[in-house]
Amino acid sequence: MRIIAGTARGRTLISVPKHLPVKPISDRIKQSLFDIIRPRIPACVMLDIFAGTGAVGLEALSRGAERIVFVERDQACIKAITRNLAKFGFEAKARICRADVTRGLAWLKHYAGPEGYDMIFLGPPYRDQKNVMLSLTGPTLAFISEGELLAKDGIIIAQHHMTEEFDVPAGYELYRSEKYGDTLVDLLHRVRK
Repeated sequence: MRIIAGTARGRTLISVPKHLPVKPISDRIKQSLFDIIRPRIPACVMLDIFAGTGAVGLEALSRGAERIVFVERDQACIKAITRNLAKFGFEAKARICRADVTRGLAWLKHYAGPEGYDMIFLGPPYRDQKNVMLSLTGPTLAFISEGELLAKDGIIIAQHHMTEEFDVPAGYELYRSEKYGDTLVDLLHRVRK
């Protein structure tokens, strides 16, 4: 894994032990995603939920994001994110929160900008350690909506397995979907009035 563009371009990310059930975003998906969201990155405040290795938030920082809040529950992942932030000199622009996303997210509003987060990325695990399919995208989107975490003109980026179905919360709409093998990347925003 590496940083694709920006101030840390080409530098390798410190990863997590391979035995952990963490599936980092592929360079192909990350490149395509950042091509889509490029105009939104400079000076944005971003929330990276189920951060894993932190690859998405770190890429955003390299490309000029103002601040990233990483949310992860696994200590090995938090250690990798911490080491990567230090490696690239991004410590002052990041906050790492150790938390279980499935217990709610309203508390994260405290770390957002005055209007909320400009971008929220969620890449929940597809399967648990026993290889059972998980379905965390819908509940996480509901927590984002309930906590009013997204800025008025912000976007949510949800990476999930193509077989996972979920309801889009009231007041939000899915406006773009990209398929990469068995992965979908959906972009959502607030309903325009």
